[in-house]
Amino acid sequence: MSEDRDSTWRDFGDAVNMTASELESWLDTDESKEVGQKKDGGESTGHESGRHIIAILRKKKADLTDGDWDHMVKVVGYVKRHSAQRPSHDVEHTRWRYSLMNWGNDPLKKK
Repeated sequence: MSEDRDSTWRDFGDAVNMTASELESWLDTDESKEVGQKKDGGESTGHESGRHIIAILRKKKADLTDGDWDHMVKVVGYVKRHSAQRPSHDVEHTRWRYSLMNWGNDPLKKK
């Protein structure tokens, strides 16, 4: 495995702190479906990303496709950028948190 993929694997593991089952349950909520930029009035980009993240989390590392690796890089970038925009007030019931959760990161989850 290349060094880039090793660092992507580590970075993805740091960025995605929800399990596949936690993320799957979250994506079924109304709050999850209400946030994010919708494509053609349908599913949001983040919600679609969450479904891909679930698939990645359920695979063995050796079975990841090039598309999975590309998506992992995208997830890491999104989580870093969006986390940097954290509001100064309580974030528990905010669109900001809900959007991050669609990408597999719950900023309130303890490590």
